Amino acid sequence: MAEKLEDLNLPNAVVTRIIKEALPDGISVGKDARLAVAKASSIFILYLTSTANSIAKKHNRKTISGSDVIQAIEDIEFDQFKSPLNEALENFKKTQKEKKDATAKKKQLSTSKPDEDTGEMQEDE
Repeated sequence: MAEKLEDLNLPNAVVTRIIKEALPDGISVGKDARLAVAKASSIFILYLTSTANSIAKKHNRKTISGSDVIQAIEDIEFDQFKSPLNEALENFKKTQKEKKDATAKKKQLSTSKPDEDTGEMQEDE
């Protein structure tokens, strides 16, 4: 848990980068506006997390899942974010599966060695 209230704020560099990516070139944002966005974002994340945690607790779980966050988005009436959030969650799951498959394939290849007589790959025994 955070020791100070400031510990809950998002890093300024991250907030600045997100703001710059969201706005057209040539638009500048004042320091006070960046601070306001950072604080508002932190409050939103805390609220969403709290709501998702309540949903997980209702289902007798201690771990918040992606589906809990999606349900929380609905519960706090931010339905317009449900579709993009579902897409991001699916992309994340797909990326994680690809990484896992690649790691398993590398592991399988590293445990295989060519047969001295035929040159074909064999599993280590």
